[in-house]
Amino acid sequence: MENQQKRSNFTGSIGFVLAAAGSAVGLGNIWRFPYLAAKDGGGVFLLCYIILALTFGFTLLTTEIAIGRKTGQSPLTAYKHLDKKFGWVGLLAVIIPGLILPYYSVIGGWILKYLASYVTGGAHAMMSDSYFTGFITNEWEPLIWFVLFLGATTFVVYKGVNSGIEKLSKVLMPILLVMIIAIAIFSLTLSHTDDSGATRTGLEGFMVYLIPDFTGMTFGKFVTILMDAMGQLFYSISVAMGIMITYGSYVKKETNLSKSVNQIEFFDTIVAFLSGMMIVPAVYAFRGTEGLSKGGPSLMFVSLPKVFGAMGDIGVVVAIIFFIMVVFAALTSSISIMEALVSSAMDKLHVTRKKATVIVALIALVLGLVVCFGYNFLYFDLMLPNSGVPGQILDVMDYISNYVLMPVVAIATCILVGWVIKPKTIIDEVTVNGEKFSRRQLYNIMVKFVTPVMLFFLLLQSLGLFKV
Repeated sequence: MENQQKRSNFTGSIGFVLAAAGSAVGLGNIWRFPYLAAKDGGGVFLLCYIILALTFGFTLLTTEIAIGRKTGQSPLTAYKHLDKKFGWVGLLAVIIPGLILPYYSVIGGWILKYLASYVTGGAHAMMSDSYFTGFITNEWEPLIWFVLFLGATTFVVYKGVNSGIEKLSKVLMPILLVMIIAIAIFSLTLSHTDDSGATRTGLEGFMVYLIPDFTGMTFGKFVTILMDAMGQLFYSISVAMGIMITYGSYVKKETNLSKSVNQIEFFDTIVAFLSGMMIVPAVYAFRGTEGLSKGGPSLMFVSLPKVFGAMGDIGVVVAIIFFIMVVFAALTSSISIMEALVSSAMDKLHVTRKKATVIVALIALVLGLVVCFGYNFLYFDLMLPNSGVPGQILDVMDYISNYVLMPVVAIATCILVGWVIKPKTIIDEVTVNGEKFSRRQLYNIMVKFVTPVMLFFLLLQSLGLFKV
């Protein structure tokens, strides 16, 4: 039985960094980052994102990984271990991945469907605006792909930390990085002449993405960009959902935490940047600024198939490589989400990994079916505070987990560390073997003052109570 006394560990820092980076590098990097970068003045957004990654992201990553290693516990029990009054935070930190795993696996199923369609010669049909809607509203087909994706995730988690998560991360993450770099470079070489005779190139699209656009910049607009960058970073690095605490609990004491955090930061930021470099130039060349105006599923499942179709014969090859890459990114993230739940079940219920994995998978299966049915049998429209368009069950689950509960958990974590157990508790864990912690003073200031205040405004914005 795996429990606190006999807890699995990553075999080394490389396995931990790749697994943590794999969790961070998910769909948020690929379909949300490029859209926000294009929408928010290109280089202005990039600059804000990088600064926040080195301050805001660094603080939350360091805190959660250190909490995990110090307590040797899953998120459900780690907070109570540090202070009994904060046990409720651990409960919320487990509810979050519990909400995310079902709908993330549904989206993972959509990606598998698109990959299969390209492989089997369905590229032309996928260029239609109605293809995506027709697929997700189908009564049964999305269920099959959802079950396949959830099954793959469950299999890896079932195998354990060393034989499953670490081994897969060491294989998938290098392949993922190579694929992203290859497609990003290819995007820069593209050019397209539209019906009006105007020619746009991928390199021009890259300039749109990279060069800061201060046209019409006001204080209110800058604050909006800053909040967008913080919101993107917030769940891009997989904090406030129990994942980094879980992975931190598997890290050996001799691992240099400060160095590992730096590597995770670097990896996530590079992949986010390359994701934008991969998508923005290609979409701009074939669809112009109009093609960049939509984020989320519309970007990946509607806009990009048109781009691949416009590339001619090579478009199918590029599409297959792209969707293989996206499957890898989605899988490494879904594995980490499920692991946070499985680890919590093992610690709280004192059951084996295999039994905990089956329990979590069955719950995710039921909730995932509800998400799928939300586009047909259980369809409804609900306006959410953070969006101007109606949402369905998937959107509601995403809003509650990402936009409400995650800021609450992160704020509570900052209060716990900054004012109750004190930052020294985390700093001592980071430097337990005498390692240097070069950003010690920055960490103190960020965890006590800056980060909780920024998170508070992010929460208000998500609730529709803060507008600029």
